[in-house]
Amino acid sequence: MTQATTGLRALKKRQTREKISHEATRLFLERGFDNVTIADVAAAAQVAKMTVTNYFPRKEDLALDLAGVFVEMPADAVRGRAPGESALAALRRAFLAAAAGHDPVIGFSGLPFARMVTDSPALVARLREFHDLREKALAQALAEETGATPDDIRPRVAAALLGGVHRLLFEETLRLTLDGHGNDEIALIVTAQARTAFATLEPALGGYAVRPTAR
Repeated sequence: MTQATTGLRALKKRQTREKISHEATRLFLERGFDNVTIADVAAAAQVAKMTVTNYFPRKEDLALDLAGVFVEMPADAVRGRAPGESALAALRRAFLAAAAGHDPVIGFSGLPFARMVTDSPALVARLREFHDLREKALAQALAEETGATPDDIRPRVAAALLGGVHRLLFEETLRLTLDGHGNDEIALIVTAQARTAFATLEPALGGYAVRPTAR
């Protein structure tokens, strides 16, 4: 198989996934998440039902299709922190940049989507699972970056504190969206909240997981 053929196959797979996701979101917004079936999505995307489930094993993942980025974002921020930068500082910087860019991964989803999620107990439950997975991924990254032993509880404590802040800020962004605030106003509010929240953790975590500077 040539490199060009492999590239074309990967492109087609990505396009198929995007089409399924697009059609699913459209149907969910029109009818409500709980009123749409996998068969409905397959028909709208003009693919087999099995194709839908191959790309999205759970129906909830059709709506929350940025879950992979959502789960890994804090861990990636820690792994990418600058020399001399703590995990706390890296996460604060990443969150503030995401808020400035109205990133949907941190909750800037728009009113129709936010209402669709909160109206569905299944989506609310799945989102809670993603928050938990994100905290575990962050704890793993912190353990790796600090060389912690398996019985060292500090990475998990730090991840619980930092994950709690991220969860709270996500919920605030969702609440403000449901209350009818625009993205610019939401960004101003959650930016101020984020600065307060991360500053509250500074005494405990300001010196934790600081990347060594080059000698």
